[in-house]
Amino acid sequence: MMAAISAAEKGASVTLLEPNERLGKKLNITGKGRCNVTNDADLSTLLANVPKNGKFLYSAFSRFDGRDAIAFFEGIGVPLKTERGNRVFPVSDRAFDVSGALEKRLKALKVTMIRDRVVSLETEEGTITGAAGEKGFYAADAVILATGGVSYPATGSTGEGHRMAKEVGHTVTPLQGSLVPLREKGNLCARMQGLSLRNVSLTVFESGKKIYTDFGEMLFTHFGVSGPLILSASSHMRRFEKKEYRLEIDLKPALDEAALDKRLLADFTKYANSDFVNSLNDLLPQKMIPVIVELSGIEPRQKVHEITREQRKTLLGLFKHFPVEIAGLRPVTDAIITSGGIKISEINPTTMESKLVKGLYFAGELIDVDAYTGGFNLQIAWATGRAAGMAAAEQE
Repeated sequence: MMAAISAAEKGASVTLLEPNERLGKKLNITGKGRCNVTNDADLSTLLANVPKNGKFLYSAFSRFDGRDAIAFFEGIGVPLKTERGNRVFPVSDRAFDVSGALEKRLKALKVTMIRDRVVSLETEEGTITGAAGEKGFYAADAVILATGGVSYPATGSTGEGHRMAKEVGHTVTPLQGSLVPLREKGNLCARMQGLSLRNVSLTVFESGKKIYTDFGEMLFTHFGVSGPLILSASSHMRRFEKKEYRLEIDLKPALDEAALDKRLLADFTKYANSDFVNSLNDLLPQKMIPVIVELSGIEPRQKVHEITREQRKTLLGLFKHFPVEIAGLRPVTDAIITSGGIKISEINPTTMESKLVKGLYFAGELIDVDAYTGGFNLQIAWATGRAAGMAAAEQE
């Protein structure tokens, strides 16, 4: 949509081919239906939040950064607000307002919208001549491919764009999920399935080395862990074939060890004559107690007043460093975005034009770039779409 708008604003005659019954199907589910439109960030902050091939986006972000995106969307009738972490949302908290405003702009610019699924790109002597759809052939001086990755295939991100790019000679790097839930080794998380933790601190270790820490909420599931904290952490965990990953959860980040020990002693005084297993209700969610008791090595029926200082120290360690060993990522179909895609060395970073096929352009998640959570992945879509649309309009 951004590519079509940008090309039409430059005076090109534009046809938008969409296989779904409505535009913006994936956009409408972003940010839990609220749509984290962008991040109110300057160029250096945007680039710092793209861990993979960020430099490739330097030109596109230079010409259309987070603040430009804010001005664009407010200009087409979407009032915006900025929340924690400079995340930008529509004031209405409705993703449909964003897709609706884009559609309205397309109509105002007289972009022809056709519901059809493109099956192949047509070229002649290394130059694009158009696209073949299920319903017919569409001749064109320029074609912009913006079909997304392979996450959330129900929204139309089925990998067809990668297939078509390969057919005309492009290289597609391995595709895997990013911003994706994590599978655990063992079954500790499965035993706490459905338990949501808020205001906890999470640290990621890669082969014993601390690589990332964050604060927020997460969820235990039948396969491992999910939730906002986990999705953000997953984009730092990219080398499962070579590295081991472990999470540590600080269940009480507001208290240092000394303060937490004091709190624990107060609870132990209160429950002095109770069994250990019945003494943790004030400190832990019910579902977590059997797991913590087991990991502590303290007998569940041991009387609280018999617990030694060493045993209490072990328990404190679990509160501050609850361990989850990670086996790997969930499948890419469960991911918010796709990591991997069309090789950046085969794309002109200024225009998003293919270096292999004249008149073919790429935008968005199809390209081998992906970012952390916080509006940065949509900003990649806007900036690359804008660059591709403006350059493609010059092709005519």
